[in-house]
Amino acid sequence: MQSVTNPTRSHSPRVLILGGTSEASELATQLAARADLTVISSFAGRVSQPRLPVGIVRVGGFGGVTGLISYLIDENIEVVIDATHPFASKISSNAELACKTLSVPLIALERPPWEPKEHDCWCAVPDVQAAASMVNHKRNRVFLSIGRQELGAFSNCEDAWFLVRAIDEPNEKLPANSKLILKRGPFHLNDEFQMLRDEFISLIVSKNSGGTATYSKIEAARALRIPVVMIDRPRKYNLPTLARPDDVLQKLGEFLQMTPDCAVYPTEKRYL
Repeated sequence: MQSVTNPTRSHSPRVLILGGTSEASELATQLAARADLTVISSFAGRVSQPRLPVGIVRVGGFGGVTGLISYLIDENIEVVIDATHPFASKISSNAELACKTLSVPLIALERPPWEPKEHDCWCAVPDVQAAASMVNHKRNRVFLSIGRQELGAFSNCEDAWFLVRAIDEPNEKLPANSKLILKRGPFHLNDEFQMLRDEFISLIVSKNSGGTATYSKIEAARALRIPVVMIDRPRKYNLPTLARPDDVLQKLGEFLQMTPDCAVYPTEKRYL
């Protein structure tokens, strides 16, 4: 599925934001207000009712690297901003290759990961499969907070009990002993406290997503001394990343100053 809202503005540099995060929405809001730019935000469409940012919005996949290359050419995109989720490694890899092929500047925004604090009890694992094998014990009541895309890794866990939270109904098979709640963040600390207590949660499985929208579960776990199995991020890029939207705006300004008004694509390969 693909959709576009709002008419485009002509004769202005065109910027594509690969979105789906709060940081991407913040960037879209700031850039859409500028009369000297045309900004398009793109979503994969994995959430049924995403929170759409200000400005032009595109929903749907590109069709791999080849499809993304065609889109960048067809839409005369001059700069790409990758502000996708820290675990959305496939689209980031495709964006890097597509931009390299066309010599289109790519700015990568990656929010900082969470870091353990005093009284946190974390066990870091490399992926969801490692987390599933670690927590499948009869004594465990597990709060599984990893989104819905990789829940299948836990489908064969028959010993532990799971409280599964997702925004939309999962397509993956859930563990045999599980309870599903559908809810969208941000989540408040008091609510997380109450949920963990009411469900007698003894262990939490979380991706190290960073940001504030779901951090309250980590704060609640710290206060209640609940261990957390923390899934490490995949490596997304072969180029440096920026941590703040303000840094992205500054870098974007530098790229636009370097691009001649008459050129769609710069003639030299430029990376952040």
